[in-house]
Amino acid sequence: MVSARVLQLLVLACLASARPARGENDNHLVIAPQSPILEIGTNFTATCMIINTPEVTADDLYWNLSKTTISKGQYTKISRSALNVTIPITGEEHEWLFCLCKKVSPYVILNEGKFIHGIILKKGYRPEKPENLSCVAVQVKTSISPNISCEWEPAGPQTTDVPTTYTLNVNIISGPANYVQTPLNHAEVPLEIYPNHMTLEIWVEAKNDLGKTESEHLKEDAGWFVKTNPPSNVRIISEKSFPTSLLINWIHPIVEEYLKLTYQIRFCPDGSHSWTYVPLVDTAKYIQSFRLQNLQPDTVYVTQVRCKNAREGHGYWSDWSANATKRTPEARPTSKPDLWKIITEGDGMNERQVEFICKDPVFANGRITRFDIKILDLKDKVKNGSLESESIPVNRSEADSRSGRQKITALKQIHLPDDKSVQVFVAAVNSVGSSAEASLVIPEKAYEFPPVEELKVWPHEGQLWLEWKSPKNIAVSEYVVEWFPGDPIDWQRENRSTTLTAIKGNLKKFVCYNISVYPIYYGRTGKPASVEAFLEQRAPLEGPTVRLNGKPGRNEAELVWTEIPQQSRQGFITNYTIFYASGTKIHNKTVPANVTSYTLTSLSGNTKYDAWVRASTIQGSTRGSNHSFTTLKYASGEIEGIVVGVSLGFLFIVVMIMLLCINKKDVIKKKFWPQIPNPGESTIGNWSPDYPLKAETPKENCLSGISVLDVDVCDAKCVFEEDKASLPLKKDKYLSEEHSSGIGGSSCMSSPRQSVSDSDEGGDMADTTASTVQYSSVVASNGYKGQTPSSQPQQAIFSRSESTQPLLDSEENPDMFLQEGSRQSQRFPRQPCFTHSARNQDSTDAADFNQLEMEQQEVLEPLDFCPLEEDSEQTTPTDGQSADWPPAAAVSSYMPQLGGYRPQ
Repeated sequence: MVSARVLQLLVLACLASARPARGENDNHLVIAPQSPILEIGTNFTATCMIINTPEVTADDLYWNLSKTTISKGQYTKISRSALNVTIPITGEEHEWLFCLCKKVSPYVILNEGKFIHGIILKKGYRPEKPENLSCVAVQVKTSISPNISCEWEPAGPQTTDVPTTYTLNVNIISGPANYVQTPLNHAEVPLEIYPNHMTLEIWVEAKNDLGKTESEHLKEDAGWFVKTNPPSNVRIISEKSFPTSLLINWIHPIVEEYLKLTYQIRFCPDGSHSWTYVPLVDTAKYIQSFRLQNLQPDTVYVTQVRCKNAREGHGYWSDWSANATKRTPEARPTSKPDLWKIITEGDGMNERQVEFICKDPVFANGRITRFDIKILDLKDKVKNGSLESESIPVNRSEADSRSGRQKITALKQIHLPDDKSVQVFVAAVNSVGSSAEASLVIPEKAYEFPPVEELKVWPHEGQLWLEWKSPKNIAVSEYVVEWFPGDPIDWQRENRSTTLTAIKGNLKKFVCYNISVYPIYYGRTGKPASVEAFLEQRAPLEGPTVRLNGKPGRNEAELVWTEIPQQSRQGFITNYTIFYASGTKIHNKTVPANVTSYTLTSLSGNTKYDAWVRASTIQGSTRGSNHSFTTLKYASGEIEGIVVGVSLGFLFIVVMIMLLCINKKDVIKKKFWPQIPNPGESTIGNWSPDYPLKAETPKENCLSGISVLDVDVCDAKCVFEEDKASLPLKKDKYLSEEHSSGIGGSSCMSSPRQSVSDSDEGGDMADTTASTVQYSSVVASNGYKGQTPSSQPQQAIFSRSESTQPLLDSEENPDMFLQEGSRQSQRFPRQPCFTHSARNQDSTDAADFNQLEMEQQEVLEPLDFCPLEEDSEQTTPTDGQSADWPPAAAVSSYMPQLGGYRPQ
C-alpha cells in the first residue's frame, strides 16, 4: 500500500516537473492519469494535485462526476497538495471527472478558472474468447474454391469507445500464413489454390485497448472444410413389373480424385411433408443409383439426394437436389372396399328403402373402374342358394381417382320388406385385378340388435369428440360412426375396444351434424344412437319471422313465428326473446327454444304495437323482422255485453215501474185523477140571501150525482139585453155580482171587468182563476125580489159561490163553445137550473160513471147558460130559436166533468 502511494507520488512529481514554466494561464490543479481507458465493472482511482500556488491545500479540494459531487467517503488525502478519489466504473457511456477548489480566498475567486481540471473516462469490455469457429470451402464448377469463409460468435460485448477487432488466421502447415482483420464476426481468407490433401490451421484473435484473446485452433485436413454441390441429373425409373419400387439414378458432383463422397436419399408421397430417409449404411458406398422398395402401388413419390465427404466426421452435407417425381405402377387392390348403407322408410307399408354405398379401398393400388355387387336373400339362400349379382361401372376421372381421398360411390337401391333380411357382397376392381369382398347384413326389422349407451358429443381443439358405452351382455365386433350432412354422407370405423374417438372427416364450422354410432355384431348392424352437434357455433344468419295469429284483442295478442332454417341457425337455439313496444317503452319476454308462439297480455286498448323476436345461441343472437298491429278499442263481446246490460237494465226499470204502478195504483189515481166534489153538496142554494132557491128533485135526464151548470149563451145574451133596457146598471158590489158570470169570466155575458172578489183584491183575472173558483147560480125572475109582474121581462140573477173546486177547461175557454155552435148544443140538452142527486157520490151508479169516462174522451162541450124560470116554468123561445128548443126549466147549467179536470 505504501509502495503504491509512493509510486503515485513519483508519477505526480514527474508530471509537475514535465510541465513548462509557470504562466498566467497555467492551471493550479492537475489530475493523473490524464486519458484513462477503463473496464466496466472495476474501480478507478484518480489523483488531483495542487501546483504552482500556496493559496489552497488538499482540504480545499472536492470531486464532481458528471455534475454530481462525489461523497467525501470516497476521498483519500495523500499529502497537503494531493487528494485521491475512488469510483466504480458503471454504464457504457463516457463521463467527465472534475477536480475543483473551494472559494476560500479572493485570490481563488479572481483566478477561478485555474482551480478546476477534468478528464474524460472512456469505458469498455475486455475481449472474450471467440467461440464456435467454423470454416467452409465450397465447390465452384468442378473444383474447390481457394477462398475459405469462416464465422464465429463475437468475443463478448463491446462499446463504441473501446471497439474490438478480429484477425482471422489461416495457416497452411509447412506453408505461408494468411490472415485478414475485420470488426465483424465473419471473414473470408483468399488462398492462391485450395490445398487439397493438406493440413490447415485456422484461428481467430480478438483485441481492443483493454486486452486480446484467441479462439480454439482448427487443425484439420483440407477436405474437412469442403462442401460440394448436390448430385446432378437425378432421375427416377418406374418398372411395371415392380409396382412397389422405384429406381433412382444421379451423377457425382465432383471427381473422386478431389474428394470421395457418400450419399443420402429421402422420399415421400406427393403432397406429404413427412419424409422417409434411407439408412446411411445402405448408401455409404461411392454409388450413382439406388432402388427404393416397399412403396405403395399407383402412388406418386417425390425423391431428393445429397452428398458429403466420405470420410467419417469430415466435410459438410451438400444441399438437397431438385425434386424428382414419379408414380409407382398399379397393382391389385390389397384392401376391401368400405361398404355401408342408408335406410329410410319405404313407400309401401312394412317396407324399407335401402341404399348401398361404399368407399374405395384404402389400398386401391390403382384407379377403381367398377364395383361388383351381389345381394343374397338369406331365406332363399337356405332353399336354393341363389344370388343376385351386378357390375356397377365407375365413371371417374383419373385425377379424382388418384386425389388421395376415399371416394364414396352409390351402388344400388332396393326396397326391402321389414320381415326380410339380405346379405350384400361388394368387390372393387381396377386395371390389374379385383379386391377381396366386403359384406354387410341387413337383418329383419324385428331382429335389430340394441344400440350403444350414453352417447355424448362435444367440440375440442377443432374436432368433434365422441364417447359412448358398449351394449351390455353382447359382443361387438366393431363400431361405425356416421355423420351428415356430408358429401353426401360420411362414416368411419372403430375397433371394438374403442369408446372414445374423434371424427376424422373434414367438418365445417357452423354446420349442424347428425352423428350416429352403430354397433356391428359380426356383420349384423345394430340400432343407431344419434345426437346433433356443431364444431363451432355463432349467432344465426337471420332472425325469426313473426306474425299475428288471428286478430288482436283489446288487451292481448298472440304472436307466432317460424323456426329459422337449419342452414341459417349456425348453432343450437337456446331461447327466443319477444320484444314489443308502444312508443318508446319496450317490453320483452324470454321463452324456451321449443316455443314458437306467445300470447302478449296486459296490452293497452286501441294502441299500435311493434313486435319482433330475437333468436339466441350460446355465441350470440339475431333479431328478426318487425310486425306491427293495433289492439281493439273494445274487447270481443264487450259491445254486445253493454247492449245486453243496458237492455236488461231498461227492462228491469220498466218492470219495476209497472210493479210500482200496480202496487200504488190508488195513490197514482188520486195524484193524477183527483176526486171531484159533488156540486149537489155545495152551498149554491144559499148564494142569494134575498132570493132563496127552491130545491128541485132530480130529473131523469140529469147526470146522477153531478151538479151541472148549463147556460145557453144566446139565451143569456137576450136576457142581458132585456135586463139592460129595464134596469139601470149599478156599479156597486151587488150589481157586480149579478152581472159577473162567476166562472172566471169565461161566459159570453161577462165582460173583461172583474168580479166582486177580484175587484176587492185588485188582482187580475188569471190570478182569480188560479186561486178561487166561483160557481154562479143563474135565477130567472119576473120581478124584483119576489115580485112577478107579468108585464116585465124576465131577468137573470147571478149569485157567487165560495167553492174552491178547480174550473173545467170548458169554463176557462168559452170560445170553444162559440166555435162548436149548435152541434155541441145538440149533444147535451140544456138544463135551466142546477140539479143534484139526492144520493151521495159513493152510491153513484157504476154504469153511469163508466159512461161518463167514455164520453170524456170526446171534445168537451162549452157551457150553455139560459134564464132559469121561477118555479121551473118554461119561457117562450126568443127570436132565432128553433121551435124544438128544449124548455129552459129543469136543464142542468153545468157541464159534467168526465174523469177529472183539464190543466189550467
